[in-house]
Amino acid sequence: MSAALATGIVAAHFAGPWGFGWWFLLIPLFWIALFAILFAIFGRRWRRAAAENGYGPYGRNPARQAETTLAERFAKGDIDETEYRARLEVLRANAAQ
Repeated sequence: MSAALATGIVAAHFAGPWGFGWWFLLIPLFWIALFAILFAIFGRRWRRAAAENGYGPYGRNPARQAETTLAERFAKGDIDETEYRARLEVLRANAAQ
């Protein structure tokens, strides 16, 4: 009888009159924190990988890509220096708009 009474007192002390007590909030808080940490770690990696591959708002800039293509054409000898500088000036003027 005394063991049952002691168990009941301990259960009432930790659980309170409503059942589980306040600590039942720890389980949802644990899962929320776990998902937040996973999203913080892997979300950054996914965004970084997407930006490196040209996707998303931080991906490749079209103006920058055009300048790179123009520089490659100049390096290959397809266009001369005056044409390169003229086209580069036009690209940069249009990119500012």
